[in-house]
Amino acid sequence: PAPTAAAAAAQLGCDVGAIANSLVFSADGTPLLVLTSGAHRVDTVQVAELVDAQHVTRATPEFVREVTGQPIGGVAPIGHPEPLRTLVDVWLFTFDTVWAAAGHPHTVFPTTYDELLRITGGIPAEVSQ
Repeated sequence: PAPTAAAAAAQLGCDVGAIANSLVFSADGTPLLVLTSGAHRVDTVQVAELVDAQHVTRATPEFVREVTGQPIGGVAPIGHPEPLRTLVDVWLFTFDTVWAAAGHPHTVFPTTYDELLRITGGIPAEVSQ
């Protein structure tokens, strides 16, 4: 188990910034996936401006499960019932290997920034200040 990015990084022997947190938000009621570096906190005001939304808030566990089919703490960047609009933290580009959850709180997989963009159809973005 790795309940935090710091715990995952310690177990993997990598920098906490190389952990790609898959965070689901509600952007005016529409699901939004933000893949952010474990070293960052998402700035919801900044993200709202990026996606042209009035309100961006953290999704409830029920909403996360509904739109991803996966539990909080294990949300993967892919494998959802429907593709989600996705922003990918540009900070992840600084790491050769990025670790992302694999659909279960106890699993991760190695990937790259470029592969995250490709497999999610995500948009590179600065999601924190």
